[in-house]
Amino acid sequence: MEINSTPLCDVLVIETNKLEDTRGSFMRLFCQQALTDILADRNIIQINKSVTTQKGAIRGLHFQYPPHAEIKFVRCLKGAIFDVAVDLRKDSRTFLQWHSEILTPENNKMMVIPEGFAHGFQSLESGAEVLYLHTAEYQTEFEGGVLFDDPQLNIQWPMVCIDISNRDRQHSLLDAHFTGLSA
Repeated sequence: MEINSTPLCDVLVIETNKLEDTRGSFMRLFCQQALTDILADRNIIQINKSVTTQKGAIRGLHFQYPPHAEIKFVRCLKGAIFDVAVDLRKDSRTFLQWHSEILTPENNKMMVIPEGFAHGFQSLESGAEVLYLHTAEYQTEFEGGVLFDDPQLNIQWPMVCIDISNRDRQHSLLDAHFTGLSA
């Protein structure tokens, strides 16, 4: 596993080698030992999978408020996604900046979304399947969200945004009252 930094402090992209032979291929999707520095004293305690049927569909931007903030490890298993992390950390030098990566099974990339970041993606192909590994259990009362098309973020989605859930359409715009998330 090769761990690469991004322009956003603490958002990482992990590239994984695929071994191939006449039988097919093998790839390590997660290795706790290789990711010890990222995990620190946390463990993966929840694994989720989503299937997004429509090309152009948006999921997110979601986060968990402290004390149930989580690190997410996101990997695309089928199709392709435009994966986005938004820094919501109060005292971060990259506060309200975003970073994106295209994740596909072919490029073997996994994006690490740290605590204090919102996460979302756009499906670039119909039937995209995404695997999420989480360091905290989902807690409904601690969920938060940011509107996917918030003009303050100005995320450059690569396609027309369609098929957005009612929940995701109802997230508030960021305003002067939003000063960021604290640890």
